[in-house]
Amino acid sequence: MTIVLWILIFICTFCIMEFMAWFTHKYIMHGFLWNLHKDHHHKDHGSWWERNDYFFLFYALVSIGCFIGWSYYGFWAGLPIGLGIFAYGVAYFIVHDIFIHQRFKIFRNANNRYARGIRRAHKMHHKHLGKEKGECFGMLFPPLKYFKK
Repeated sequence: MTIVLWILIFICTFCIMEFMAWFTHKYIMHGFLWNLHKDHHHKDHGSWWERNDYFFLFYALVSIGCFIGWSYYGFWAGLPIGLGIFAYGVAYFIVHDIFIHQRFKIFRNANNRYARGIRRAHKMHHKHLGKEKGECFGMLFPPLKYFKK
């Protein structure tokens, strides 16, 4: 396959992952698996690790499955799909866990328009401590209203 097609699949996968993150967050994390996600909204323990962190394992396994499909079974699209899922996971971790929640104390001084919009959107999401009445379930591409001054 051509490199252009692989890059296109990678970019499409990365963008589709934002929808998947939104869907999973809204309907699964704030739905039937709220018990795993609620400690992210209302910390009920003293650990650095949250039960919510288990959600990354699902997408990691999907990404690994794509790599295995590419490597062992000739599924040529497995590589760019697996890399797209992996890249989204890395971006999500950097934006959500490092930048927004400061689980590692870096990127504290980022204050550009995108950084302020992401922070506003996530703050609006976290103003609701329960599983109902949430808003802004995506991560990297929040609604434009959060970027207005």
